[in-house]
Amino acid sequence: MNLIVAVDNNWGIGRDNKLLASIPGDLAYFKEKTTGKVVVMGRKTLESLPNRRGLPRRTNIVLTRQADYQAERCIVVHDEAELAAELSKYASDDIFFIGGESIYRRYYGLCDRLYITKMYADLGADAFMVDVDRLDGFEVLFASEMHCENGVEYQFFIYGRKTDGSDRTDQEI
Repeated sequence: MNLIVAVDNNWGIGRDNKLLASIPGDLAYFKEKTTGKVVVMGRKTLESLPNRRGLPRRTNIVLTRQADYQAERCIVVHDEAELAAELSKYASDDIFFIGGESIYRRYYGLCDRLYITKMYADLGADAFMVDVDRLDGFEVLFASEMHCENGVEYQFFIYGRKTDGSDRTDQEI
């Protein structure tokens, strides 16, 4: 499984349920990596998307505790057992966790690849990702050249799980 996120200097991912910065290159990267794949998100992340509906050309899975929740272009699951059952239908390499904070914090340890865009600025976040650079279980496999758009310098990274399996959570999906 995979995770994809853009973070600022403090590993911030959002503010007021919105992205921290508008970076067309990062949005294109996100689209390239997730189109044709399965994306898993929380309800608040879904509700931050245009028209509050699932992303086109992807299988959208939304995890929420709201029993009667429905969303266009989405499969809605309500707990980890339902999520596990739904994810078992897909190849692990095709699954991307796309947010928000509680989804990232809960499931990063199950991922083998983390696609992280680092924005080199403090953007005043109120939601955060785990600081992967402080973990022993992941290593940088790829770092792109530096980019700059809308006044924000950024770089794409791919982290991979170290072969010793450290930092893997003990819970299974």
